[in-house]
Amino acid sequence: MRSYSLLSIILLCSLVLLIDILAFYWLLSITRPITSTLLKNSIYVAFWIFTIGLIASILLLKIKLDLVAPERQQLLISRLYGLTVSSFIPKVVFVVVISILYYTNFVFSDKESLIVVPLIGVFSGFLPFFVILYAVFSAVYKFKVHHIKLKCDNLPSNFNDLRIVHISDLHLGSFNFKYHILERAIKNINQLKPDFILFTGDLVNNFAWELRGWDSVLNKLSAKQGKYAVLGNHDYGDYSQWSSEDEKQINFKNIKEFYNKIDFNLLLNDAERIGNGNEQIAIIGVENWGNPPFKQYGNLQKALEKVEDISFKILLSHDPSHWREEVAHHTNIALTLSGHTHGMQAGINLKNKKWSPIKYKYEHWAGLYKEGGQYLYVTTGLGWMGFPGRLGMRPEITCIDLTKA
Repeated sequence: MRSYSLLSIILLCSLVLLIDILAFYWLLSITRPITSTLLKNSIYVAFWIFTIGLIASILLLKIKLDLVAPERQQLLISRLYGLTVSSFIPKVVFVVVISILYYTNFVFSDKESLIVVPLIGVFSGFLPFFVILYAVFSAVYKFKVHHIKLKCDNLPSNFNDLRIVHISDLHLGSFNFKYHILERAIKNINQLKPDFILFTGDLVNNFAWELRGWDSVLNKLSAKQGKYAVLGNHDYGDYSQWSSEDEKQINFKNIKEFYNKIDFNLLLNDAERIGNGNEQIAIIGVENWGNPPFKQYGNLQKALEKVEDISFKILLSHDPSHWREEVAHHTNIALTLSGHTHGMQAGINLKNKKWSPIKYKYEHWAGLYKEGGQYLYVTTGLGWMGFPGRLGMRPEITCIDLTKA
């Protein structure tokens, strides 16, 4: 597993402790006139038991993680992360709201406010708590199909009405071998009757053992003409500690070979010609290419060598940063498909409105983008990583219908 520095743990614990102290201080301040000593003491004990337990869990996680079975380690981390977020954010909201009310002299101005203000504070804290619970226990596997229709000038006539299903970021380790959940998404995909299924990387979180048993599930994916995939940044094992380079390479080799078991053509800086009558299109796949700190394994020029003469090209590239740097205005690739961002698994993604904090890191982070005659589509992904939930960014299946303009 990734090694967490002692400094980062100390900073996290300090932040949690500070917020708990502030929340406890304000809670006692606003409840002092209307609560008994027993209630105050109960609140005090509850706050500090939780805080000390959380800090102890984080410290023990660093010390004892190697003693936990590998398939349980990621589950333990995600649950601890989810517990931290679901309790920490509501307390932050509570502290902010009460502080604003206090420093604007709304609170403590009269007897009525001694009752109204605590209710406002409590409601402001409980609302995000229940929203986060919904994100973790319901929305995280509430798959949504996005339908996109694209008109392309240089699409060959024989490929008119071509249907592509684009999926990405499965992160199978996060499913904790709950095969039946992903089978619901596979059923939705097959009902679309795609010509091609294109997968843009991050099959696992880190390890090949995460793939155990998933071949019997993913083999059910059906496409009329073919299934293609590329690797994502998590598929290389770069986020784990290995006893040797050979161990890392064996893990990587097993991940790549898994695609043969599920009948996917893994494109490693390569391309394939797709013929229909006397006309052709190209499907191109590059290895992961991202801006630092993400590594750049991709070689687009190598991938293009075999298909330079084909006018309509579809590129699979995991990281959408690649489109601006090497694809748009640099090539004649008509459509690029990417994932990677997850839409940060939190934000707003409605028909005419989309926003997420991830937009401040990635120029292209979710949905359809167009420059000139070139398109980029970024999916928010099917799985999850880190925070075990999705808030406003439901797991996505993208159905793209291509027609000749």
